[in-house]
Amino acid sequence: MKKLTMLFPLLCLTLALTVPASALEYSIDGPGDPEYGKSTSIEPVITADRGELPNVDVSKNAALIPPTFGSPTAYTLNTGNPLTPNLAPGYMLGEGTVISGNTGVTVAPPDFNSIPSGIVSNGGTTTGGTATPTPSTGYTEVTSDLYYSGGYLAVLKIPSLNVNVKVYEGTGSSILAKGAGHFEDTSIWDGNACFAAHNRGTNAIFGQIHTLETGDRITLTTKEGTRTYSVTSVNKISETDSSLLAPTAENCVTLFTCVRDQRDYRWAVRAVEV
Repeated sequence: MKKLTMLFPLLCLTLALTVPASALEYSIDGPGDPEYGKSTSIEPVITADRGELPNVDVSKNAALIPPTFGSPTAYTLNTGNPLTPNLAPGYMLGEGTVISGNTGVTVAPPDFNSIPSGIVSNGGTTTGGTATPTPSTGYTEVTSDLYYSGGYLAVLKIPSLNVNVKVYEGTGSSILAKGAGHFEDTSIWDGNACFAAHNRGTNAIFGQIHTLETGDRITLTTKEGTRTYSVTSVNKISETDSSLLAPTAENCVTLFTCVRDQRDYRWAVRAVEV
């Protein structure tokens, strides 16, 4: 009996060694799709032609204060007063307003296709309406006798910004590398004289013109003489907006430069003769 008891474990061990070893077989299912829920993002509206996003300013500069509740335009889209009038595209501050500080009167750019009521025309008083008036505008053409010996047309000074720069004809990169440039299709003296310059780099002449305030002085010297102008508006406009290049009846200067990191916009400063 004792021998059988000892023989049995030995037999089991022998059988275990004779059975071929095999790997364990098992499978693990991968995780299912995570439950993130439905997206709450708002897809951008694209245009119907080529699918690109519309060139619209969506920054706070274009934000509007909604009309009064119950007013006729209360439920009309894109109506109201600009939240930041001096930065809103397409708006200008009226004369005498304060750009940095007190709120001024905001007026839309002038519309030369309409005549306000009360204007005397051909001996009679109009009641308002649409017309094609021919306002008396000033304009001085650039001629060879207006150039200085150094090849420049004018000297522009902005004392509050320590700007004292020579102005050359044209607004190309080679011109702006030398100083400020004069828009070729605008006046150089009477009416609206328009100039451009860089806002950054080693020649950032107009880099701070957006900080000018109402009343700051600008002087322009040409062979016609020297005039002093007072800043009346500082606007952020679209790069395609050319309305401020139009001739004017009053003598003024308009300065343009790029907006830092916003290639679709420009700073525009208007100053009127005092």
